Amino acid sequence: MKTIFKKFIVILIVTIFLTGTNLSIAVTQSEINSQKNKQSQINEDLDEAEEKHKELEAQKSATMKQVESISSQIQEYENQIDDLDSQIADVNAKIASAEEKLQETQKEYDKQEEMFKQRMVAMYEAGDTSYLDFLLSSKSLTDFISNYYLVSEIAQMDVDLLESIEKQKDEIETAKKQIEDSKQTLTTAKASKENVATQLKSSKAEKDKYVSQLSEEEKKVEAEIQELKAANQKIANEIKEAERKYAEQLRALQNSSSSAPSASGGFFSRPISGGTITCQGYYSSGKFHGAIDYGVSVGTPVYAAADGVVMSTANLQNSYGTYVVIRHANGLQSYYCHGTRGSIRVSPGQIVSRGQQIMLSGNTGNSTGPHLHFEVRKSPYNYNGYATGYGQDSRVNPLSYM
Repeated sequence: MKTIFKKFIVILIVTIFLTGTNLSIAVTQSEINSQKNKQSQINEDLDEAEEKHKELEAQKSATMKQVESISSQIQEYENQIDDLDSQIADVNAKIASAEEKLQETQKEYDKQEEMFKQRMVAMYEAGDTSYLDFLLSSKSLTDFISNYYLVSEIAQMDVDLLESIEKQKDEIETAKKQIEDSKQTLTTAKASKENVATQLKSSKAEKDKYVSQLSEEEKKVEAEIQELKAANQKIANEIKEAERKYAEQLRALQNSSSSAPSASGGFFSRPISGGTITCQGYYSSGKFHGAIDYGVSVGTPVYAAADGVVMSTANLQNSYGTYVVIRHANGLQSYYCHGTRGSIRVSPGQIVSRGQQIMLSGNTGNSTGPHLHFEVRKSPYNYNGYATGYGQDSRVNPLSYM
């Protein structure tokens, strides 16, 4: 009886174990199927948005297309001016450095030259006395050896002094040439900037002429684009300055081991818990959005999607509203926008870790409802308000890195 009971218990345990295992496998397979269905739905939504976008492009007025074309040209001119401004700043820095070096070298040269003159005067006043006379005046062998080494040292000092003077003369001439070359480069860069600025002014005037002919709806779209463009330029300027200020933190980030993959295997992890994706790449209208929007309630914690250095934070009235920008070890930048005003918990220059809370989600700026705008950019991090898809500016699809 006991043997039968034991067998019954063993069979029962094995049955429970096998049932549990199959249930676990079933649940896991169910989750996989669910994820596949979600991905399939997302792809369908993207295809639908792309088709709608093509329809809207075809429906655009000729005037709006002309405005977009001129605006792209204006963007190119502005980029050229930014590059020339950077070049001018670099050349000015080189000139200042070369002039400082020239002053130091000239000062040292004057000092060495004065020493050499004094040496020549001393030799002249000594008359016909030579090193040989000095050696022959030695009273003993020891004295002779001592005087010999002394004479050798003096002779070597004379040689070193002459070599130093010649070297400094060469350095002075090199520094002067560098300054002249840099000034010539500066003159050319300034002339180029003036020329581009003239072209920019002409293009802006032409654009204004076409904008005045747009419909009210198109004017509204154009105003929104300009608002975003201005905000992005402000952020770009802040980041450019941050790169200089926080170079040490960026180097430390680069030298450290890059972020480990997220739980999904990508570089970025999900920047927020819960919520649903309400916009991915394109708005429902088909207009290019260039980011993922997560629909969540106001006050939901927002997390850094990967290790990085905070480059910029602000509470803007319009456009991105309350935002944080983080630079990562692989060179990508992540943008977290429309947060709750005053909720930012990090500061520029701070090194943050994946999953670290950086702010709370909200509904600030140009937002039609509570959500988190998650955007990713690659170098050179530029923004084109007239972009109609990924690859037309520096924005990249965040899902490609998640």
